[in-house]
Amino acid sequence: MSKIPGIEKAELQALPRISDRLSFLYLEHCIINRCDGAIAVSDRRGTVHVPAAVIGVLLLGPGSNITHRAVELLGDAGTTIIWVGERGVRYYAHGRALSRSSRLLERQAALVSNVRSRIAVARHMYQMRFPDEDVSTLTMQQLRGHEGARVRSVYRAHSKRTGVAWEGREFVFGDITASNDVNRALSIGNACLYGAVHSVIVALGCAAGLGFIHCGHERSFVYDIADLYKAELTIPLAFDLAAEKPKDLERAVRLSLRDKFFETKFLERAARDIKSLLQSDDFEIHSQFETLNLWDNKCGTVESRTNHAADNKHLDTFESFDAEGYGEILKDDE
Repeated sequence: MSKIPGIEKAELQALPRISDRLSFLYLEHCIINRCDGAIAVSDRRGTVHVPAAVIGVLLLGPGSNITHRAVELLGDAGTTIIWVGERGVRYYAHGRALSRSSRLLERQAALVSNVRSRIAVARHMYQMRFPDEDVSTLTMQQLRGHEGARVRSVYRAHSKRTGVAWEGREFVFGDITASNDVNRALSIGNACLYGAVHSVIVALGCAAGLGFIHCGHERSFVYDIADLYKAELTIPLAFDLAAEKPKDLERAVRLSLRDKFFETKFLERAARDIKSLLQSDDFEIHSQFETLNLWDNKCGTVESRTNHAADNKHLDTFESFDAEGYGEILKDDE
């Protein structure tokens, strides 16, 4: 038992599900410490305590300093910690996941490794965006064309609705201030959306880098999933706030999007959508239970933490094998 003062580590079964948590909390220019089961956030205005287990993802912006004890608490609570750049746009790193099971990860890897199943999942993603169309026979090239036309029409519709001029998506990497208001709002909103989606993906035990539509990036699957919701969430919000012209646009985007996530139960929805795409019927994927087995090419898995010497018919051979003997063993097993 640890001698470090503080409450004991919570059991996995006692932690809130990812779908029941606050979507994200963005912090900058502050010091984050631990106070029992909460993080203590301090700046020049004072200190606020936030229960660690209710946060889905903690976005740490510039000027934020976090202690080892606070990271330990957030890790034990299954909170995803993401270090981000100025105004929450740039992504640097993230913390550990809530899930202790690899079942959904293995399912994801199997689906993305087969061309037919990968296309099937990609079509499922596009079908979610085009509920009134049949995309079952469309090629990836046709699907991309449909999506491009849809996004352009969404931008034009919200531009007309709000009166905010739209001349195309513009973003200067590393300089958020170089864009106009609507593009700045889109960049901030999408960054928060990516953070929330990333937290759900890692909480479920999936791999952020194994995308079905996007590929070659460490967060390809994050972009796959986030694209399902942009037309509904971040695009209309960006045009609305660009029309309102709040004093602090970046903060207004974060707060408005966080409220929208809460109202729509976004984390629960994203978790359900991911498991639907990966064709899993288990809502929790048994993430509360820590299971560790040994892989077996004949029967699938065998129990770990068990000495299997008595079951190994080649034990005597292995004790004195040479290169030739090892070859014979492989031949027998084949």
